[in-house]
Amino acid sequence: MIHKAIAGFALIAALSGPDLASAQRVAAPEKPLEFALTPDATPCPFQFSSSDEAYLVTLRENYALNDIIAGKTTDFDKARTLCTWVHNRWVHDGHVRAKKPDPLSILKEADMGSNFQCIEYSIVLSGVLTAVGIPARAVYLKTADSETRRQGAGHAVTEVWLRDQQKWAMLDGQWDAVPLLDNEPINAIELQKALSTNNPALRIETASNTRAKTYFNWISPYLYYFDTVLDNRFGIKTQPSGVMLVPNGAKCPTVFQRDTPIRRMRYTNSVATFYSRPLEFMGGEANKPVLPENGSAY
Repeated sequence: MIHKAIAGFALIAALSGPDLASAQRVAAPEKPLEFALTPDATPCPFQFSSSDEAYLVTLRENYALNDIIAGKTTDFDKARTLCTWVHNRWVHDGHVRAKKPDPLSILKEADMGSNFQCIEYSIVLSGVLTAVGIPARAVYLKTADSETRRQGAGHAVTEVWLRDQQKWAMLDGQWDAVPLLDNEPINAIELQKALSTNNPALRIETASNTRAKTYFNWISPYLYYFDTVLDNRFGIKTQPSGVMLVPNGAKCPTVFQRDTPIRRMRYTNSVATFYSRPLEFMGGEANKPVLPENGSAY
């Protein structure tokens, strides 16, 4: 385990920039990244809201989220449906940030005609998933050279805890893309491995015009560093501290795009720590019984 008391919430303000052209300047790793498989001695104190928190009740009711997922019986089907719904709320603009970084504020601006970058998709998708009782978090992806590039070094996605499958899965609201391997949802690390080995069983689900080859070529360079915030609760003031998953032997980045310091960040090489099961909730839908944990190999 690696600790450092500097941090990266400021990187949220710096993730915008040109998309395809910038990302392709750096080749994706040609082999799977290596990480520690055992958990750190000190676990990460991830926090999530329950669906009955007042803020999430308002979000759920204002946007009739239960109606949107009506008839969907699995967590994956619900997540997949909400990914498309969020994707269609505005048109992507990589140079515009919302005035306030919370789902209700972003959606209100979008309703007034504003367009936003990848971060807003990840925040809103995390919020609406949590509002229907499915734990979710924004995950920030960074290129191997994210310290030295001037722009286009990061992308934001959402990862959702599928209670009925007992695993984390990645959703990309900007692209309306949900990666699948052997028809099973996968997380960002599993996506990197599948891309680097050219696994023929890799595909995406989408209700939009996104093509799998285009999407995989675009996102591949971003799959090197992975970070998320520790406190994923909504409707309250949270501390901007996070955890970053770093490949074995790689440098722990301390700046983003040359001049944005990364502060209040804990660094780890452990996929078991980064992808720990979200055990503690206040109550509500997120506390529903789930299947026994199966475990995953990386």
